Amino acid sequence: MSRVLITGSAQGLGLMAARLLAGDGHAVTLHARSTARAQDARAALPAARAVVVGDLSCIAGIRQVADQANARGPYDAVIHNAGVGYREPRPIRTEDGLEHIFAINVLAPYLLTGLIQRPGRLVYLSSGMHRGGDPALTDPQWEHRRWNGSQAYADSKLSDVVLAFAVARLWTGVLSNAVEPGWVPTRMGGPGAPDDMSLAPVTQAWLAVSPDPDATVTGGYFYHQKPRTPHPAARDLTTQDRLLSYCAELTGVTL
Repeated sequence: MSRVLITGSAQGLGLMAARLLAGDGHAVTLHARSTARAQDARAALPAARAVVVGDLSCIAGIRQVADQANARGPYDAVIHNAGVGYREPRPIRTEDGLEHIFAINVLAPYLLTGLIQRPGRLVYLSSGMHRGGDPALTDPQWEHRRWNGSQAYADSKLSDVVLAFAVARLWTGVLSNAVEPGWVPTRMGGPGAPDDMSLAPVTQAWLAVSPDPDATVTGGYFYHQKPRTPHPAARDLTTQDRLLSYCAELTGVTL
């Protein structure tokens, strides 16, 4: 039995992965952004061992989640599933003054990685759209560029792969991988998404707990339990260090 924390698991792919893991006898901790959503998550998966609560759009909320996780940990695996899409018509600023997509999709997994007691495995949810991302971190808060929600999302998902590979490089003894779940009909993906919804949560659950040699690797990018080639910049050490340094400046936490 493994102890697994899944962020953004009150609904969608996070909850689906949690159901798979709990059904196999693993001890799952869910995450919800509010008390009301935590109650919904409890009702949706009574087998969950706990629910941590905190808004990942702000640094205070991210720290709140990390504190609760550490009080209930340690964990064998953390799945960084929480994320937001790209349909906002303009940049949304968080209470920290950060762009909303960047804050939730990039800064939250970075800071949680740095604050939560180090698990044996880390899984970061990315997207096939990451291949259109800009690795340069030019104006990541969209203060000077004309807003493009899909580009902001692609940039954030590339950063998630960069983060996964950076952790794999820096943290020996931790298996750190990124996952492309496919374009599936979640609330984010939309009703017309063509990929198989039943397969979307399988790979992250597999990477979190499986003893399969194909799952016990680090620095990989996976789609439906198979390695897939990521954006080449994700393995560039300068790109990795640039992202880590930028997130450290914003949070005061260094990996």
